[in-house]
Amino acid sequence: MTDKKLFDVNEDLGITRTWHYDAEKDEATIQTQQDVTAIIEENKQEFNAVDERARWGEWTRVASIPLSLYYQLKAEGKLEDQEYMKRWLNDSNNQFFRTRPGKV
Repeated sequence: MTDKKLFDVNEDLGITRTWHYDAEKDEATIQTQQDVTAIIEENKQEFNAVDERARWGEWTRVASIPLSLYYQLKAEGKLEDQEYMKRWLNDSNNQFFRTRPGKV
């Protein structure tokens, strides 16, 4: 039998965390869900406002990712892998996290 309870809600970030307990396995997990609509809309606006002729420089913002995804990538050890993150940011499946056109 699985027990499920609301653990935490952060309305400012759109994050809801739910506690799950599986009695058969004697395991507890916390599921994190985030409404990313506002982040994606802001990213689209910023992406469309960029002058593509503008030069890239150090500390140029190229993406904005939701906090829940950030922590997932960090837990998987992928956030520190620069080559992986370049591939991930250039992947068309992740285009809505981009804030600027071009290739990283």
